[in-house]
Amino acid sequence: MNMKKISIQLFSLLAVLALTVSSCKKWDIKPEVDQTSETVYANANGYKTVLAKVYGSFATTGNAGPAGAGDLANIDEGTSDYLRLFWKAQELSTDEAVVAWGDPGIRDFHNMNWSSSNPMLEGLYNRLFYSITVANEFIREAADDRLARRGITGADATAVKTFKAEARFMRAYAYWAALDLFGNVPFIDDASPIGATPPKQIKRADLYNYIVTELKAIEADLPAARSNEYGRADKAAAWALLARLYLNAGVYTGTPDYNNAIVYAKRVIDAGYTLVANYRHLMLADNQLNANEFILTLNYDGQRTQNWGGTTFLTHASVGGDMNAANSGINGGWGGIRTTKNIPALFPDVSGNTDSRAQFFQHNLDIADIANFKDGYAITKYRNVNRAGARPANFVNWVDIDFPIFRLGEMYLIYAEAVLRGGAGGDANLALTYVNNLRQRAHAQTSNPAQANITSGQLTLNFILDERARELYWEGHRRTDLIRYGRFTEGTYLWPWKGGVAAGTAVADFRKLYPLPSSDIVANPNLVQNPNY
Repeated sequence: MNMKKISIQLFSLLAVLALTVSSCKKWDIKPEVDQTSETVYANANGYKTVLAKVYGSFATTGNAGPAGAGDLANIDEGTSDYLRLFWKAQELSTDEAVVAWGDPGIRDFHNMNWSSSNPMLEGLYNRLFYSITVANEFIREAADDRLARRGITGADATAVKTFKAEARFMRAYAYWAALDLFGNVPFIDDASPIGATPPKQIKRADLYNYIVTELKAIEADLPAARSNEYGRADKAAAWALLARLYLNAGVYTGTPDYNNAIVYAKRVIDAGYTLVANYRHLMLADNQLNANEFILTLNYDGQRTQNWGGTTFLTHASVGGDMNAANSGINGGWGGIRTTKNIPALFPDVSGNTDSRAQFFQHNLDIADIANFKDGYAITKYRNVNRAGARPANFVNWVDIDFPIFRLGEMYLIYAEAVLRGGAGGDANLALTYVNNLRQRAHAQTSNPAQANITSGQLTLNFILDERARELYWEGHRRTDLIRYGRFTEGTYLWPWKGGVAAGTAVADFRKLYPLPSSDIVANPNLVQNPNY
């Protein structure tokens, strides 16, 4: 599916608030031509075009490329991209990443001293609710009565029903991110009256239950696993999100549910996915070839989805110092993000000769100065070249690397962790097999991949946490993982510059949630700020 422009005007959460609070501002997508919903949604193809915007709201920042016609008003488009901001919140706050830049608010992540006025958290929050609002609009227009009114029947009506389920899935995914990052948030769905009253706040546990219920409700209407177009949701995507939710249920609700984490991870695993033979092929410019491992992706194309976020950010920002940008298939590095010494220490060696997941450029291991890109090992995981080493013609500024929201490796690790945490219905031997599958893939380039195997006695929860870092680093999981393991704010696990201290320090537990933006607290009297912000 190409990320195409849509021709209807959509309103954000703040547009709803603007009707009752004068300080609120509207975000909109301005129509390219004078069209109405009746002409846009005249047939199934029209619906599919608008569905592209539902997906595209997670991968692009506007309708006209990297600058101009942005989705969100009064914000730099580099501070309104979903993946760039989500990645910062999930990685810069942990041992997996630090950043050299001094943009307003960016150092707050590693220092763990963010406030409710942090511009990047505000951009992330607003992007999530923009995407939710776009999905709500689509879902309303896909209601049965509107299809009947427009004379859409038969196969076309069936297709729109599938599109609607996909939009509901992407809304559930956005709400998962809001649940994980912010906790108690405003709640709006397609039944919410537009412009009537400011949205009410939903409790974290209630939002968790809503997402679970929604995912199960749409399962029947989603395409079978691995049958939809690449980059579009299917049943396996719903199962994968459920597995992730259930693994973290104890954090979200206070009541763990490892039994269901096992059930849904196994459903994905049994759907026919297989590991790509070479780990280093996961994050290349032709990684659409990894469809057998990728369950759902954010699709990027150097020509059609240009923006300063996404994998363009991850590729350019991780190159600098003594690195050759051409090796990463780009025309220059931004000298920003790299890792702390804790992550290289998880590998038997940093060369990658033993474990191919180790993808480092060795500047200085220790970080004396966060502002110096050469302090801290660089990560070479994201490269805008294909499997043959060639970079896309003419696209050395914007990259072609798709980002996996879910992939098989995560499902293996969810299954194994849930079994170790006492989930019923799992198989300890199968859990060990899944972990060893990942390790054998990582050691496939060595003379004896079987040497990578671990024994049942070595498969512990601590091992799983380290294996998740080895397998999934820089893919947006680390903050959630450390919180689940009780090692995010606590002093029992430290990393360089945690809490703004060179040797690392504990911080207050309230930092396990990000604050709601102060602008939304002011605009919406129904909202209560997270504690201590």
